[in-house]
Amino acid sequence: MSFEDLYQDILLDHYKQPRNAGQVSGATCSIHDHNPLCGDDITVHMKITDGKVERVGFEGKGCAISIASASMMTDQIQGKPVDVAKQEVETFLAIMRDEDSFDNHPEFEEATSLNGVKKLHARIKCATLSWNTAKKMLNGETE
Repeated sequence: MSFEDLYQDILLDHYKQPRNAGQVSGATCSIHDHNPLCGDDITVHMKITDGKVERVGFEGKGCAISIASASMMTDQIQGKPVDVAKQEVETFLAIMRDEDSFDNHPEFEEATSLNGVKKLHARIKCATLSWNTAKKMLNGETE
């Protein structure tokens, strides 16, 4: 099996069985966002307690890339201190802008499967929608 096939399998798995899909009980913040180019529509919910992302989830509809990326984002930042989660979100966004590389960040296990999206410029917004929404929340923005 090639790396491309493996990455495709990871994306499809996150799309078909998204992690942390749904509302978060006791969420301290929720932000809705959308991508008008593709029709992706997402609401991210977070429960931040004592400076830690205790729980993060999402609801919405969208293309496979958008849903898979949201699933990966929740796995990536859940349970981490807010400052670590902020840094990881910033790093992912920098990678998607080609300012960094997944090769430099082994902490991005499954999110590495989104690397090929960078070749499809119109789809980068699909991959970054939930991450940008999480960034707003971690920076204290509200809807």
